[in-house]
Amino acid sequence: MSHSAIVSFGRYLPVFRITTATIAEHWGQDGRGIAASIGVEEKTVPAPDEDTFTMAFEASKQAIAMAGIASSEVSAVFVGSESHPYAVKPTSAMLATALELHPFSFAADLEFACKAGTAAMQIVDAFVRSGQIHYGLAIGSDTAQAKPGDALEYTASAGAAALLLGSERSASAIARIEETLSFTTDTPDFWRPSGEKFPHHAGRFTGEPGYFHHVREAIRGIVEVAKLDLREIDHVILHMPNAKFPQAIAKEFGITKEQLRHGLIVPRIGNTYSACSPLGLTFVLEEAKKDETILLVSYGSGSGADAFFMTMLRDGVRLPPDEREEQHVDYSQYIEHSRTH
Repeated sequence: MSHSAIVSFGRYLPVFRITTATIAEHWGQDGRGIAASIGVEEKTVPAPDEDTFTMAFEASKQAIAMAGIASSEVSAVFVGSESHPYAVKPTSAMLATALELHPFSFAADLEFACKAGTAAMQIVDAFVRSGQIHYGLAIGSDTAQAKPGDALEYTASAGAAALLLGSERSASAIARIEETLSFTTDTPDFWRPSGEKFPHHAGRFTGEPGYFHHVREAIRGIVEVAKLDLREIDHVILHMPNAKFPQAIAKEFGITKEQLRHGLIVPRIGNTYSACSPLGLTFVLEEAKKDETILLVSYGSGSGADAFFMTMLRDGVRLPPDEREEQHVDYSQYIEHSRTH
């Protein structure tokens, strides 16, 4: 059976940022100590006109442009998010029209906390391998919410990543998806009841048995199925709710800082939820070389982890430079921006 491959990719990050120190100062806390503890110096802040749809559109438009294909050749779009603009009105349908995809397209919105973007990758991978489509978009996009004063406020951020999948035989194929699997249990470490704006979380419960147990089992599973030696993997991307968690898992499995180097992006942008590990992958896909290998493991509260083993089919491709200037906001501006999301 032929494999699917990442043919192209795109990403979008808001230009607005707020530092950990700025948030901590507002609450009379030790900003330097908190930043050191979580490993996050600043995070993205969406502008009032930047929502899950607009960011997904920009990332997808970039991916289609990189592929050099007509948008009408894309006939699947799956969007993972915790913050779709509408409770009932699909972001995927809006994107299919706005991007001018083929009208006979498979489309759906997905939700599985921070791993909905990788769930989209698994669905599109299956469609490509089955021969039902030539190209499909898997998107993770979020404007993450955090209650003012909550610990999540230091990391919950915004961004989007779009991965265009097609056949490994495509002339523009970048990375072949060799294996993927998921590990899932009913572990409620993080939840948001219907109608409530902000999520709840069970404190340290989000470490064990949430993040660590599921990511650990997903890594063990993919190592067994794909017969991997983790020491020989060139690039590793782990879900990044902060910098501390993925670094702890990496240490446990003997994964080095060099293996994490290109994909550990959380210190400067925060946790973009459904876009988090896919965004890390986009940075790796710019740097990786032909025949190098990639391990991607996402995590979604509630709880589950998706693992992917990939092989580079050619040298990585650079995205066009983002010429917008980053702008830092104070806490009052940050709250004003947050009211629209």
